[in-house]
Amino acid sequence: MNAVSPEKPMPFPPVSASRSSVAVWPWPIALGLLTTFGLLSALLGQHGIWLALSWAALSIPLIVTVACLIRAWRRTPSFKGGQS
Repeated sequence: MNAVSPEKPMPFPPVSASRSSVAVWPWPIALGLLTTFGLLSALLGQHGIWLALSWAALSIPLIVTVACLIRAWRRTPSFKGGQS
């Protein structure tokens, strides 16, 4: 028996040549490395420059996350029109 299933629609558009999967990963990797550096500097250096570096390194990923969430919320259409 050779059953042919219909094609399932893709939830996301296909990856174009200009935005390959390799082009997506540098920012998450950079934020992960920055977070790791911030956590290590907060644990290992308790005074002086290490304290300032840990605050900065841990604040940047938080700011980027909040900015991306705000952009995503603004792009999402609102369905509060009373339509059912």
